[in-house]
Amino acid sequence: MKLNAIIVEDEETSREILKNYLKKYCPNVSILGEAANVEEGLVLIRNNDLDLVFLDVEMPFGNAFDLLDKVGDRTFETVFVTAYSHYAIDALNAHASYYLMKPISIDELIKSVDYISEIKTKENALQDQVLVPKTNSVDGKITIPQQDGFEILDTANILFCKADDNYTEIYLNNNKKKLVSKTLKYFEEALSDSSFARIHKSYLVNVNEIVKYRKGKGGSVVLKNGKEIMVSASKKADLLSYFK
Repeated sequence: MKLNAIIVEDEETSREILKNYLKKYCPNVSILGEAANVEEGLVLIRNNDLDLVFLDVEMPFGNAFDLLDKVGDRTFETVFVTAYSHYAIDALNAHASYYLMKPISIDELIKSVDYISEIKTKENALQDQVLVPKTNSVDGKITIPQQDGFEILDTANILFCKADDNYTEIYLNNNKKKLVSKTLKYFEEALSDSSFARIHKSYLVNVNEIVKYRKGKGGSVVLKNGKEIMVSASKKADLLSYFK
């Protein structure tokens, strides 16, 4: 598994050694940047989507724990790298994933990366299960993926979904719109157990929001908010079956 990482270490020689070890023995680790102090490290963490931070404990103008306090909630794993064993308990309390002593053992470095790869693989597997849009027949909710997790919507609050290439625009009854990086087909399947009808190649409509049907080859539907949407001829029968 590929891991995006940074190195926060005040000694340039130590950064180079670690970087070279990673390149040679842990090719799945991609180093996105290096920092020599707490402030530089904070900038890198805030500007990158990271899986792993290699973090020296003692640095000028603050230490590793100061940096983690400033970060707050974090999604990345931390490997402490230090010459001082007495920081081990503090590292454990800071939820470090691994603790490497200087000089760095190549075997231990490989173990640390393998361990974090395993953690991230399990996290991603669980996340993939959760982020598949699905509805609950009791609660009537659907999860939609976002960059930092997922949002939960009440299906009753969805007016309609509109295709936008490989994206879907979800229109809500509070006049808000959500843009999701999933196809309309994706949501058609996710909402298959709810009252949503695919009335057009570009539209999936909440049938409970329809207040009028206008006749025609395919016709059109009018929603409670006044929005009128054309119905394709091939989808007309499916739509009308909801009102038999």
